[in-house]
Amino acid sequence: MYFAALLARTEDGWEASDTELDDVETLSDLADLAREASAEDDTVLVLIEQEDAWFGVVRVDGEDDPRIYVSDAAAAARSAYGEILLTDELLGREPGDDGPDLDSLDLDGTEDGEPASTENVEEETGGLDAITHSPLGDTEILDDLGVSEKELRSLQADDALSAIAEALGASEVLETVR
Repeated sequence: MYFAALLARTEDGWEASDTELDDVETLSDLADLAREASAEDDTVLVLIEQEDAWFGVVRVDGEDDPRIYVSDAAAAARSAYGEILLTDELLGREPGDDGPDLDSLDLDGTEDGEPASTENVEEETGGLDAITHSPLGDTEILDDLGVSEKELRSLQADDALSAIAEALGASEVLETVR
């Protein structure tokens, strides 16, 4: 189960809104959605979690490029919403060097939903197997907002968004959209 919310910083504090990611296909789409949530060029955080598996934070500051943090890159790589966050740059790949066709993989890593032997899974997923179960991205994404790199890395997927919102002073507004 997924949960996604936008936290937009305003002069009156943080405003939260529940968001559907069904129409979001790229990081650019996600950044545009975040920018629409802010009347000014204020900071907007997109918080995404897949229950007990991984969480991600995308920070959009005006027209700057989005900054991304993913708690578990391998889990996110096998997730429809995680794929949006795992850009070539974040994965250290050359643009266009996509490795496996992620669209043809089911979330369990098999192609077209058919069972595969371990040998075939390694062949089919190629780059996915090389992605580790470790954090990936900008670990200082929330430093200036009160969540240090050390704190961010220590968060567990099951309570990370609540902990981040609490540190930002936005617990109540996030809970209203949960």
